[in-house]
Amino acid sequence: MADVKAPPLRARPLSPHLQIYKPMLTMMMSIVHRITGGALYFGTLLLVWWLTAAAAGPNAYGQVQWFMETWLGRLILLGYTWALIHHMLGGIKHLIWDLGYGFEPAEREWLTIATLIGSIGFTILIWVVGYLVMGGIR
Repeated sequence: MADVKAPPLRARPLSPHLQIYKPMLTMMMSIVHRITGGALYFGTLLLVWWLTAAAAGPNAYGQVQWFMETWLGRLILLGYTWALIHHMLGGIKHLIWDLGYGFEPAEREWLTIATLIGSIGFTILIWVVGYLVMGGIR
């Protein structure tokens, strides 16, 4: 059997890491997209809690409603609404990219800014309309 020798150790190039990349808006929104995906998991648990309480009866439903009407509950619902809208708009942005459009630098930046501004704007719009339908802030 022939002697097999390992190739000599050479200085291998290292993969680029975050320290050498300049943080760009598209990179930051990619990270936020992943975070909102995780937040949606926990927000969906709140939705399951609400639906289970609605099926369990008035006492359980009243407890959920009480929590959702506190400032912490409303803050969580606001964050869940924003995460849902932001993640949906990020998915639409990725769909546009999957179709082969929006890869020029200016287009990428425009889509990313539109995702950010759109998610904030739609969240505010949804909450304003929700409060108007309910008759104002309680």
